[in-house]
Amino acid sequence: MDTTGPGRSPHDEAALQAVAGLPWTVRLHAEAGSTNALAAAEPVPDTVVVADHQQAGRGRLDREWVTPPGAALTFSAVVDPGVDPEWWPLIPLVAGYAVASALGSLASLKWPNDVMIGDRKVCGILVERVNTRPPLAVIGIGINVDQAADELPVPTATSLALSGYDVGRTVLFGEILRSLHACLSQFADSPDTFLTRYRGRSATLDQPVQVELPGDRTVRGRALDFDQHGRLVLETAEGPLTLGAGDVVHLRPSG
Repeated sequence: MDTTGPGRSPHDEAALQAVAGLPWTVRLHAEAGSTNALAAAEPVPDTVVVADHQQAGRGRLDREWVTPPGAALTFSAVVDPGVDPEWWPLIPLVAGYAVASALGSLASLKWPNDVMIGDRKVCGILVERVNTRPPLAVIGIGINVDQAADELPVPTATSLALSGYDVGRTVLFGEILRSLHACLSQFADSPDTFLTRYRGRSATLDQPVQVELPGDRTVRGRALDFDQHGRLVLETAEGPLTLGAGDVVHLRPSG
């Protein structure tokens, strides 16, 4: 297996292309500000922009995401989801599910698409729309692979290495792209079936949560369900509340 090891070897484009396989075309940058920005600047379906070292990664809610060189897997895939506009809000959930599936039983999902190991985040995902014809989605994925505890940005984060998951960045890249391609195809065939699978991976369902909303507002409640477009349905003291965006905090560990 291709392990990162203490030297954190740089990516090799030929090796990345080999594990990616069809239909993907890989473009490697030794350093990049944001792979999403690079991918959106020249959006070609089934292109994957990889940064060996991403220096200005972006997460949801405009958060910055920066990692030590060679310690993370950071890339953006340009895809044509092939679904009607009403289903686009589900694409971030599909991306999160694909990564969690690639990691196996180790991983779960915090709504909408934070990939978790236990109660700590190991992967963040940012999906952006490019208004081409047809519109394309840029799916940015950043996974903490080889960071030590003192290299993590926040106490609520973890890395695969810290979790005992021994995999190198190249192997992991191929596994995630295969999972992403399969999940997007399944989603396009049946959004309802995808949501059933997503619920099975969710660490948020039936949990007491606090959701931080735009405008410095917060709400608390119990996560009842996800509606057909992936929005979170909360049971609150004032009655059911449906949220399309927000930052979820689990108020107690799931399970």
